[in-house]
Amino acid sequence: MTNVSMPANYYRYIYQIRVQNKPGMLGRLLKAISEAEAGIGPVSLIDKTSETVTRNVWLAISSEEIRARVESAIKTAGSELIAIRDSVLLAHQGGKIQVVPRAPINTREDLATYYTPGVAEVCQAIEHNPSLVYEYTAKGNMVAVVTDGTAVLGLGDIGPEAGLPVMEGKAMLFKEFGGVDAFPICLNTKNPDEIVNIVKALSPGLGGINLEDISAPRCFEIEERLKQELDIPVFHDDQHGTAVVVFAALTNALAVVGKKLNEVKIVINGTGAAGIAIAKILMSGGAEHIVGCDTRGTIYNGRPEHMNSAKQWLAEHTNAERLQGSIFDALTNADVFIGVSGPRILHAPDIKVMNHDAIVFALANPIPEIEREEALQYARVVATGSSSDPNQINNVLCFPGLFRGALDVRARKINEEMKLAAVNAIASSIAPKDLHAEHFMPSALDKSVARRVAQAVADAARKTGVARK
Repeated sequence: MTNVSMPANYYRYIYQIRVQNKPGMLGRLLKAISEAEAGIGPVSLIDKTSETVTRNVWLAISSEEIRARVESAIKTAGSELIAIRDSVLLAHQGGKIQVVPRAPINTREDLATYYTPGVAEVCQAIEHNPSLVYEYTAKGNMVAVVTDGTAVLGLGDIGPEAGLPVMEGKAMLFKEFGGVDAFPICLNTKNPDEIVNIVKALSPGLGGINLEDISAPRCFEIEERLKQELDIPVFHDDQHGTAVVVFAALTNALAVVGKKLNEVKIVINGTGAAGIAIAKILMSGGAEHIVGCDTRGTIYNGRPEHMNSAKQWLAEHTNAERLQGSIFDALTNADVFIGVSGPRILHAPDIKVMNHDAIVFALANPIPEIEREEALQYARVVATGSSSDPNQINNVLCFPGLFRGALDVRARKINEEMKLAAVNAIASSIAPKDLHAEHFMPSALDKSVARRVAQAVADAARKTGVARK
């Protein structure tokens, strides 16, 4: 039974409640909970006697105030609250991934084939021809998801152990959407030299490296060094996965409003890994008018404070007019706002100063820079990173398919052409005749997108000479 959908950004709990075994008691209970403004999800039977019925009720609760009202409502409805469990924590109990053999071991012959003595023949074959490691091991389908836990989600530097649940989730998405085996590697060091050396030492057993949740500007150095020193794909998803999906979304959003990339003014708020990468890929696609902003305001050449090497690059290649001031100044007469920063920094009047048919991508998670409904007061096209909003901009549309395509052709690297191929594959997932303001991005759950991305990336790898197969 469901009253309302379970919002993705709410706290989700399982309430175990006992009610009297009388007609109408369940309806009375659910009505009371609904009036307390909680979202009601599935209801399941746990136990039943002649006197009582015990059920689990999944609830979406957005604040402690609502939680208190719910618990009061349960008592008022004549029911007994037995226990409260966090459904998200329960879902993660024991971890989210496991290693599963591809063949059973039931007989002595199986054991001799897959382990000793049979495996020695495979070892010797690879020793004489190292390229056979792709044929006779899992290397060609194995990606390491590597983090140091310094920039996890919007939580910041929470450490490698606390970052592990995210890396496990990433591994799940790799397998579910791309058929790629991935394993989390959480490193207890923030030293770029150590991270590079550890990843290099691990690389013989890997077909690719996905860097994740490593803080800027260290992430730029780490990725660049690994790309130069390894002959397998290295990809920092926070940078390039975000950039690819944003570019695909902007391609279709511009088609909806009838504007051209080289003509629009684009304001990017947030100049960490994602913001810099978005600027670079948009420029490679033809964008000419970009202004980057951080907490100190616009990025411009000659700005004396709060700069680093990545921001200096942005200053030298964007904001040709050297616009100075706050994010609010930058938005005046802008056509596009892309937020990869923090929650609720904008309100409707801030969007009002943008040009007609404005595009707003508010991608901070779990709370966007401006709520979708508020932005729509003045913007024509709005997208967020939330699964509860239409046109969700989610990296899962990119990385599983991108790595699938790179691994399929044993690519030595992931280059700009492969990323742009992924952009086009995602954008073209929706036919031009079907594009409109409420539908310009494919669903994050559409697994056919990964297949299209994989094919496009594989083709681009072959054309650019980085494919070995």
